[in-house]
Amino acid sequence: MIITLWTLLFVVKLSTSVSFPEKEKNPEYWRKQAQDTLRLALNLQDLNRNVAKNTIMFLGDGMGVPTVTATRILKGQLAGQPGEETQLEMDKFPHVALAKTYNTNAQVPDSAGTATAYLCGVKANEGTVGVNAASVRGQCNTTKGNEVASILKWAKDAGKSVGVVTTTRVNHATPSAAYAHCVNRDWFSDNEMPKEAVAEGCKDIAWQLMHNIADIEVIMGGGRKYMFPKNTPDIEYPKEEKANGTRLDGLNLTKIWMENKPRNKIARYVWNRDQLLGLKPEETDYVLGLFEPSDMVYELDRNTSTEPSLVEMVKVAISILKKNPKGFFLLVEGGRIDHGHHEGKAKHALHEAIQMDIAIGLAGEMTSTEDTLTVVTADHSHVFTFGGYTHRGNSIFGLAPALSDLDSKPYTSILYGNGPGYKLVNGSRGNVSTVDYAQPNYQAQSAVPLKQETHGGEDVAVFAKGPMAHLLHGVHEQNYIPHAMAYATCIGQNRDHCNSRSSGHSFKTSVTMVSSALSVLAALQLF
Repeated sequence: MIITLWTLLFVVKLSTSVSFPEKEKNPEYWRKQAQDTLRLALNLQDLNRNVAKNTIMFLGDGMGVPTVTATRILKGQLAGQPGEETQLEMDKFPHVALAKTYNTNAQVPDSAGTATAYLCGVKANEGTVGVNAASVRGQCNTTKGNEVASILKWAKDAGKSVGVVTTTRVNHATPSAAYAHCVNRDWFSDNEMPKEAVAEGCKDIAWQLMHNIADIEVIMGGGRKYMFPKNTPDIEYPKEEKANGTRLDGLNLTKIWMENKPRNKIARYVWNRDQLLGLKPEETDYVLGLFEPSDMVYELDRNTSTEPSLVEMVKVAISILKKNPKGFFLLVEGGRIDHGHHEGKAKHALHEAIQMDIAIGLAGEMTSTEDTLTVVTADHSHVFTFGGYTHRGNSIFGLAPALSDLDSKPYTSILYGNGPGYKLVNGSRGNVSTVDYAQPNYQAQSAVPLKQETHGGEDVAVFAKGPMAHLLHGVHEQNYIPHAMAYATCIGQNRDHCNSRSSGHSFKTSVTMVSSALSVLAALQLF
């Protein structure tokens, strides 16, 4: 048997890299861990049946189960641990379900049709937002009469404050389903619309955001250029033509947004980190934060002095929204997880997911499970995977321990089913040992060549904690999610149960109090 140099190097590397806590060698460690987990599970019998005053929905765009697992490992490895044993914030949520993500006309979905499902409560066609499946993508005349309202609108109608925070454009597919009704997710401004659609009276998504009847208190993300007249230089990148305004109607939508606010309310438009962090929540009723001309910059590339992180945006958003005594609804999208995968850049995707998990932890610190329902899920998955029988503690971005059976070349554990990482060198698969596969922009190898990697069609996880979180269990259609959240919050169509429940006061507590009172009366022979 011939042992190649690469095989020898792998053996040496693995023998020195495998590391796990010494306590794991003791069976009692695992038994105690299992018993502790069992006790927590038994305590879940005391279900939280409170009315949710607040609802926070975290949406990891493209965050399928393989992405969740890889993010968990990366989080641990960044902290100097092997990684596999780490807990994400979402891992700590007591209730987990699976959601089926298909669109009405697509087995493998897109982010628009899925957003309509988990925000508006109805399945829809791919590429359409805030309209039902009777609408046809790109056909303006199929919009009217097919509009569907979102849970954000249901919350607003109930007197709650509402907000949208994203790392993509604020008029991208996920956030737009919260407030817009559009038969084409790509109609970011009127510049992207066909002339006939404009003539027929359809409005672009940015226009709908700024004229939205829901009157959204908090809007944060990218998408600045879609708010200004065409060729208007961007305030941050005045010399970059691609950052210029795009609007053909000549409108300055940020100005219109300010003018439409009640005179007795304080509204702020901010476009950089200092301005955002300089806001005083107690003196701010509305905030519009547009921090990039298009999508926000990947976390690994972000200028931390000028552009806020997702965590910072979430902190300000909750600080403003929680002032409402009736509560709030907040949608938070980790949107660039999806973009990292589409580009085959797993390192960007996973670091984006870590930022969202940190934001989930922060939101938990700023709220209480007694009155806040928090749901974490994804719109769809990707054809992203990691495998190759890697050893414990192997870098999530590292090599598999063996070589290919066919070409005797190494391969990274992370791979894509398709995408831009498919490259041939002299007619054969490239040798990853000749490139820096740990750098952020490395495109992991894929099986099928495509300019953009595609979504995956499998179910996605739904994590939930707080009032009525147990309603999210088992396997559900994706459009079930907002109905469950609305039931917990006593908003939307199904509110018959609300008179028997009150915010911060569980049904079980009421039964216990009644039982105690009856016991006292019996003891006093008064009953």
